[in-house]
Amino acid sequence: MLMLKQQQSADHGAQALEQKVWRGPFNLLRWFSLASFLIIGAVAVGLGYVSTRFVVIESVERDALLTAQFIQAIAEAELRHAGITSHRTMGELIDPRQDDAYPDVDLAARTSARNEFLDHIEQLPDSLLASVYALDRTIIWSTNPALVGVKIDDDDDDDLGDSFNLKVPVSSSYHRIDDERPEQKLLREPRYLFIENYIPLFDADHSKVVAMVEIYKEPMDLVERIRRGFTLIWVATLFGGLLIYLGLFWIVRRAARLLQSQQMQLVANETFVALGEMSSAVAHSLRNPLATIRSSAELAQEVANPPAQKNIGDIISQVDRMSRWVRELLVSLRPMNDDQEAVDLVLAIDDTVNAFDAQIKRAGVQLQFNPQTHPPVISQQVLLTQILNSLFANALEAMPKGGVLTIEVLPLPNDRLQMVLTDTGKGMNKQQERMVFKPFFTTKQGGLGVGLALVKRIMERFEGSVDLTSQEQEGTRVSLNFRVAAGGEYGAQHIAGRGR
Repeated sequence: MLMLKQQQSADHGAQALEQKVWRGPFNLLRWFSLASFLIIGAVAVGLGYVSTRFVVIESVERDALLTAQFIQAIAEAELRHAGITSHRTMGELIDPRQDDAYPDVDLAARTSARNEFLDHIEQLPDSLLASVYALDRTIIWSTNPALVGVKIDDDDDDDLGDSFNLKVPVSSSYHRIDDERPEQKLLREPRYLFIENYIPLFDADHSKVVAMVEIYKEPMDLVERIRRGFTLIWVATLFGGLLIYLGLFWIVRRAARLLQSQQMQLVANETFVALGEMSSAVAHSLRNPLATIRSSAELAQEVANPPAQKNIGDIISQVDRMSRWVRELLVSLRPMNDDQEAVDLVLAIDDTVNAFDAQIKRAGVQLQFNPQTHPPVISQQVLLTQILNSLFANALEAMPKGGVLTIEVLPLPNDRLQMVLTDTGKGMNKQQERMVFKPFFTTKQGGLGVGLALVKRIMERFEGSVDLTSQEQEGTRVSLNFRVAAGGEYGAQHIAGRGR
């Protein structure tokens, strides 16, 4: 019973996981890739199929029309050559069983014209089989003597019956060998396919089909051209479909990245707004009690005995610490304006070094900084000072027992200036490194976790960026990439002092 319950619980968990996977966030790029591939593929295949069918049908019909015109012209020419000037056609004279039906036509002339006409048909190029049908569907002549005298029913050959009834100049189609059709006794097997043409011969009034010429052809030149057309059409269709797909994929990929970036920015802004409203209310409520506690502690410290003064000093220290947290929280969550200033980065670093000089000496940290002339950067003086103060404080806290602090300012292409700050502190692991710019994430006990998040926010506000790399027990490297102010020129700065 217990095992059954465990199995049911596992199945329920698997179903829940599957539902979670399928109901996950909508992935625009993945669904577009699949849908567009299927749609463009279907359209490309459809266009290729329609195009190739059009080429084949047009080519076959054009070849059949030329063949029909040639045969009809030969028929008229042989009648004139034989001296048959009465209103008779080759269709009326082609059947030798009807030699007595037209006494107005000389028998010898009729026979000569018919034989010459059939000889021309027999000599047609690319011909596989040629046959002549009388009105009763009997084969009265063929290049395959075995077919002469065979009668074909309309049920056995629908195309033949339709050609007699439709009275069109020519009917054509392309096939492969069908052994069940008795009239397809070709003299040789075609290599690919053959074209079947039905060319009607009319009576004198051109109102009735009295005979039918059937020609099976394998025009090798036409077949080769059709095959080349097939290849060209399919290659062009597939290449065009691929270009369209890649172009749309590139556009949607950029759109998806932009949407994702905007969504993340929107979430971050909403988070900061919500936290700002909440934190402002809490911070303002804490300020007065903290100030009262500190004042009372200072008064008590003046009259307390030495052992109690140490405890009261700890109270004052913790109150100052809480006040600093409240101040940092309010600064990090307040709205920023986009007013840009041309700020001297080297001079700002010098001011920060001077501010932290006592802490640097007390921690036994060695400063390595070689200031050089550089153009001003786009930022705000107050915010840039806040960035540098946060980075210096982090570096000093990472080196409580001393170390080396290195500051470099390097020019970059595309009007960029980079400041690199490196310490030899305890560093971070990879997981901490990935999370370091998240608001309220901290590796310090008692830390608030808004310093580096604020640094990133300020740098991006002025079209800059910040990168951080770290190794445990080796140190941390922070790179600030600034946009250079246009037309900024100033004299060389000789900065003295050590610290961060």
